[in-house]
Amino acid sequence: MDFKLRDRNIAKKALDAIRSIGQDIMVMHVCGTHQDTLVRYGIEPMLKDVGVSIRQGPGCPVCVTTGREIEAAIELARNGKVIASFGDMVKVPGREETLASVRSSGGDVRIVYSPEDVVKMARDETDKEFVFLGIGFETTAPTTSALLLDDSIPENVSIMSYHRTVPPALEFIANAGEIKLDGLIEPGHVSMVIGEEPYRFLSDDFNIPQVIAGFEPLDLIMGCLEIAKQKAEGRGELINIYERVVKPEGNVAALNAMKETFVPIDIQWRGFPVIPGSGLGISREFQDKDSTRRFEDELEEVWNLDIPEPAGCRCGEVLRGLIEPMDCPLFGKGCAPNTPIGPCMVSREGSCNILHRWGRDPV
Repeated sequence: MDFKLRDRNIAKKALDAIRSIGQDIMVMHVCGTHQDTLVRYGIEPMLKDVGVSIRQGPGCPVCVTTGREIEAAIELARNGKVIASFGDMVKVPGREETLASVRSSGGDVRIVYSPEDVVKMARDETDKEFVFLGIGFETTAPTTSALLLDDSIPENVSIMSYHRTVPPALEFIANAGEIKLDGLIEPGHVSMVIGEEPYRFLSDDFNIPQVIAGFEPLDLIMGCLEIAKQKAEGRGELINIYERVVKPEGNVAALNAMKETFVPIDIQWRGFPVIPGSGLGISREFQDKDSTRRFEDELEEVWNLDIPEPAGCRCGEVLRGLIEPMDCPLFGKGCAPNTPIGPCMVSREGSCNILHRWGRDPV
């Protein structure tokens, strides 16, 4: 337990309190940073020892992006477009290739750190078409909104919105009933943007205890204590224990920007069927910057492709919380961060990557 002495003492009391409640509970979180904290600091076995099992759900945006969406970016790169993407995306497989392999064979694929990087490159290289891959949940969607709202954006820049929203995916999981779900730890970063209200229906309609938590080990332990208390008392309420950062109303400016630039669309997630209203499509007002419209003819065939998971990869089941990473037969046996087969091992927010990176041996 590698954190401050004061926090260790509080954590021990909290863990003892969970044990005394005597509940065996299954908790899901939907955040790669939460997963990193759980594994990095050895919190998972401590919680399991007092009756709390935790699974990461679809909290990795790179992981939930589908093979068809990757293939669309690959197709545009093959056709001479400059694909600008965050780093993890370039190693995720499409049908037969990755963006990295396309780059190795001459395609122009560039890793960027913000949309502003794309704008600068496009201004310097006006003879090229730049396509920015908008990846992420409500945390990163406002930065794409800012790009769309920028009147000075060069004409040779367009955006492929692969953004998704968290609450509809959680509704799908709750309705599906595939996993015994006793509580949810909601993502701190997403909650900074959307606030509290979008999660409330999960407690009202499904009686699921929920906690909005930060990223320190103690945050997660205290969140599990709150869920255990609610479960023992038969309550299902939303509690925000990250009030130091997350406001009930969220980030109003970011939400308004998203509302102006995006419309909810039905979209498939890796490992899931189509989830209604869970995607952020670019609104018609900004359709001239929408890559799916600008290059509609080039992408027509791609959208009809059926791209299965890599052979043996069970990333989809990991994302639904149905199995642990080590339940996948490829984990640590050919599939590792340096030789990833599935996206859960590619992304640093993926369960498999995190577990492997922090030295847990496959069993």
